Amino acid sequence: MNDPIRVLIADDHPLFREGAAHSLSGKANITVIAQAETSEEALRLARELLPDVVLLDIAMPVQGGLAIASEIAVACPATKIVMLTVSENEDDLMSAFKAGARGYVLKGVSAQELANIISTVADGEVYVTPALAAGMLVEMSRGRPYDPLIELTEREREILQFVAKGLTNRQIGEHLHLAEKTIKHYMTNILGKLHVRSRLDAAMLMTRRHEVE
Repeated sequence: MNDPIRVLIADDHPLFREGAAHSLSGKANITVIAQAETSEEALRLARELLPDVVLLDIAMPVQGGLAIASEIAVACPATKIVMLTVSENEDDLMSAFKAGARGYVLKGVSAQELANIISTVADGEVYVTPALAAGMLVEMSRGRPYDPLIELTEREREILQFVAKGLTNRQIGEHLHLAEKTIKHYMTNILGKLHVRSRLDAAMLMTRRHEVE
């Protein structure tokens, strides 16, 4: 039997946060390990507990969900981020994925839908509320071919540049003052976002991008 998915819920509205926690706690494959009311608390708990998934409100005080998503993505590369929001704004959607989110979900989904989305993202897939997915694809491809590298965070791009130069995980870690295990987590995320199977394939994408530029 697989271990349950460890989830951190971050939302400044207690009624929604506690309701989501209660609903998810009834699922056999999910464990809610903590709740956060502010963005700073969300970052602190993510660093301390290293959850599998963070459910993060896009409108968190004080820094805001998008800003804190970027910090969590850097500090906890193995943690998957799912943005919870009432915003159907395409700019917010694109910004969320650029910040490192792997899911974008409109509040109002059922408990079972949310549980399914968490499982999907925890397995390495990307999820966007269907009503917004088509608009996201149009925005990504408008005026230019789709570039999967835009999904990478700044730190992931930096690591991939080192990979393209032929450095090992250990060597990259020494350059960035990070543990080799942390670099491995980053590489897992990178391969998943780029939909490639090997470091070589990922490095070739980066190399081609530089040749085009």
